[in-house]
Amino acid sequence: MPEAISNTSPLLYLYRIGKLELLPRLFDEVLTVPAVVEELRAGKRKGYDVPSAEMYAWLKIVSPQQVPSEWLASDLGKGELETMALALEQREKMVILDDALARRIAQAAGLKVWGTLRVLLEAKKRKLLPTMSTVVEELRQSGMWISDDVCQRVMKLAGE
Repeated sequence: MPEAISNTSPLLYLYRIGKLELLPRLFDEVLTVPAVVEELRAGKRKGYDVPSAEMYAWLKIVSPQQVPSEWLASDLGKGELETMALALEQREKMVILDDALARRIAQAAGLKVWGTLRVLLEAKKRKLLPTMSTVVEELRQSGMWISDDVCQRVMKLAGE
């Protein structure tokens, strides 16, 4: 199985729909970065329902050696920057990002990129989920914005 590095939103949304445990079932190793841990802690301090990264033995927290200076001028948060920097240092791993700009930059850097929906499609393919329509609706209700066009494409890919 592949290994992955996750940004904040995949951890957050999978947690909110009760599917966070899919990650260690789909990947041999799942990493995140200190900035993601801090973003989750900041959300918890504000009263949001977010996971505590330290509570998951399968989730390893690893710091990147450095963030490419050209990325610092982009409109990305510290979590995305550190996540992509670690992925550059460990190119064999999948990077899981939902932010459109972060995904474009990561793909331009030659990284293997998945989003939360791709994680769920893979889970459905491996029969870890009975349906996609239910989880996509749960994602929408939990606050994840998914366009109707993307929703239709995901359903088609899922065979629903």
